[in-house]
Amino acid sequence: MSNILFQGLFDQTGSSPLITQFILCIIAAIAIGIFYAYVYSIKSQSSQSFMITLALLPTIVCVVIMMVNGNIGAGVAVAGTFSLIRFRSIAGTAKEIGMLFMAMATGLIIGMGYIGYAVIFAVILGFVFLLLDLKGIGFKRKPSMEKILRITIPEDLDFNDIFDDLLEKYTSKYEVVSVKTSNMGSLFKLTYNITLKDLSTEKEFIDALRCRNGNLEISISKQENNYNEL
Repeated sequence: MSNILFQGLFDQTGSSPLITQFILCIIAAIAIGIFYAYVYSIKSQSSQSFMITLALLPTIVCVVIMMVNGNIGAGVAVAGTFSLIRFRSIAGTAKEIGMLFMAMATGLIIGMGYIGYAVIFAVILGFVFLLLDLKGIGFKRKPSMEKILRITIPEDLDFNDIFDDLLEKYTSKYEVVSVKTSNMGSLFKLTYNITLKDLSTEKEFIDALRCRNGNLEISISKQENNYNEL
């Protein structure tokens, strides 16, 4: 049995798979697809449609490869299969795209009849993916110093340099992102990207700003930095 799984189901039978071989490949592809979906769901959240697609994608690729196995058009079919990566109309994260490629590669291996290698590939990459995800590789565990500052000021207040001394005191870097009017032009809303020097002085910073803007609305929120998002 092990020789069949690792040598390839179709090495001896030619290009046309038998019904038993076809069913065996389908079952293996579905099982591995469900395994991928389970591994991804442990630490990551995604839509139900993505999880279903991830579970079924190895089977779809497997069937395509089996149906063209041994034909001249096999290379074209493989390229077309990998173009399925564009099936999503909404851009996904690099992690989602990586899982889709893993599922496609597994489907290719099973479609060629190498179920044993597909299982080994799925277990190893699934374990590595889960390990890296649990370890939080690339995730900043420390509170971010980069913030978004929004200040509301009355229309008669010159905002060009009114807050510069406070920004230089409490931040290491700041930049005006936008200025817009509000409340029929009676108010201005300023938005800054800032990098705080010390998180413990955040309240002191806000209190100092309140003294300048007439105690109008002030907010400081986290900057969203989506690295490696596709």
